[in-house]
Amino acid sequence: MPFVLETIVATKNADGSFHIRPYGLHRDGDDWLFLPFRPSPAIGNLQRHPFAVVSAPADVRILAGFLTGRTDFASVAADRVDGVRLADCFGHMELEVASFTDDEVRPAFRCRVVHQAAHRPFLGYNRAQAAVLEAAILSTRLTMLPRAKIETEMALHRTAVEKTAGPAEREAWDWIAEKIDGFYRDAS
Repeated sequence: MPFVLETIVATKNADGSFHIRPYGLHRDGDDWLFLPFRPSPAIGNLQRHPFAVVSAPADVRILAGFLTGRTDFASVAADRVDGVRLADCFGHMELEVASFTDDEVRPAFRCRVVHQAAHRPFLGYNRAQAAVLEAAILSTRLTMLPRAKIETEMALHRTAVEKTAGPAEREAWDWIAEKIDGFYRDAS
């Protein structure tokens, strides 16, 4: 069973800016596999500049925000590589691409950790934060999964939000729910 870490990954664009988006990284021993779906800009970025900076966001609104068109989250320079990390994160890793395996759908970048640092204590997620994370992932699978599955899982996760969310989790949940509702409204 694969270990997948849901993170925010920053790669360097050709113009010197940074492409910062949520991605799942797959652990493989001491390495991390980065498997973006085509046509992700991260693919060309890593081929041109073989470094990625991975942040563990301290606020679920960051993850939900990137998936719903909100991208104005502060970043700061990475410690060892030419890259950026989230300013508000529990910690970050700086990765260097060790190898690349091309694929028509999902190429693989095997990455090694160059540096990692903790920035604040991680005391755990409450159920609402975990529910927002799961809903956020569902929102990226709208064209891959049947609508009934999406709606069933969203109803399950909504219960956790209703019982345990604070204002930040409710706002993040609303962003994701609006994205999903909009997708189905536009499709009909």
